[in-house]
Amino acid sequence: MHVPIDLRSDTVTRPGNAMREAMMRAEVGDDVYEDDPSVNVLQQKAAEITGKEAALFTASGTMSNAIALKTHVRPGEEVLLDSEAHSMIYELGMPATLALALTRQFQSVQGIPDVRQIAGSFHQESLHTPRTSLLVLENTHNRAGGAIIPLEIHRTLYELAHAHGAAVHLDGARIFNASVATGIPVCEFARYTDTITFCLSKGLGCPVGSLLCGSAQWIKQARRNRKMLGGGMRQVGFLAAAGLYALEHNIARLKEDHQRIRTLAEAVAQMKGIQPDSAAPPTNILYCTTETSAEALCTRLQAEYGILCNAMSANRVRFVAHIDIDDDDIMHTIKALQELC
Repeated sequence: MHVPIDLRSDTVTRPGNAMREAMMRAEVGDDVYEDDPSVNVLQQKAAEITGKEAALFTASGTMSNAIALKTHVRPGEEVLLDSEAHSMIYELGMPATLALALTRQFQSVQGIPDVRQIAGSFHQESLHTPRTSLLVLENTHNRAGGAIIPLEIHRTLYELAHAHGAAVHLDGARIFNASVATGIPVCEFARYTDTITFCLSKGLGCPVGSLLCGSAQWIKQARRNRKMLGGGMRQVGFLAAAGLYALEHNIARLKEDHQRIRTLAEAVAQMKGIQPDSAAPPTNILYCTTETSAEALCTRLQAEYGILCNAMSANRVRFVAHIDIDDDDIMHTIKALQELC
């Protein structure tokens, strides 16, 4: 069992010994000059996995999304975003402040976009209206408990957006979770996007980094925008080596995270005072509703049991499984909740 048991997020992981060894052995260069060999190999591998022509290593998923919006959207144009999307809630108003874009929000049902609502949301450029130039999707959907957007919905929305002259960007921070859970290769999800980003620093266990993937010409412009945002990194091959290790060793094991969070959800469903959004979460995220203060519950879990988790609102708490959580950690968490709820 780990001490503490950190279920706040899958971003809290630390590199294991094998990943650290890979980082120590990394060949490095100056990535601004595009001559860091480890970064170049990582970007090539990311492009191959997503089926895109090229990829760009960035510091974070938030930076990748910012670069994507800034590259896709001219100032004053419109972006369609889920009302609960990461870019809408957790990126400090980035669409407005960095991309200078208008945002139009659509609703999702348990993380699945409302196709009919989106179909009626596109604007054509005119004397009076801005052009809707980009549709942003999130798969898996964080705020919907790691929900997976079905491949058929991706295809429908991609065709719909292109019919209206708009591009599609996928915030695929946890797209490997969706892939492992469904058995659908990442490239199949990416097929119905113009650009896609995925995080190395969530379920894949890296200390930092994301990859932004798209056409070669588009990535060329994205590289300029990365530089503008201060994301031109130098001898960053040490971090790229961690990403390469993760892509080779840490994808298949995501199913263990999914099973552990499902074990937790099934147990919580039998308790009083707390209920899971789903007794069968699709991936590695579990949201629960509490009868009493979620903040008070999280405080007691940490103080009395050494368990860290996040209160997301007055009566909602989130648990996230990851590479540094094992079966004993989950059983300890179940016992703690049984005693407190």
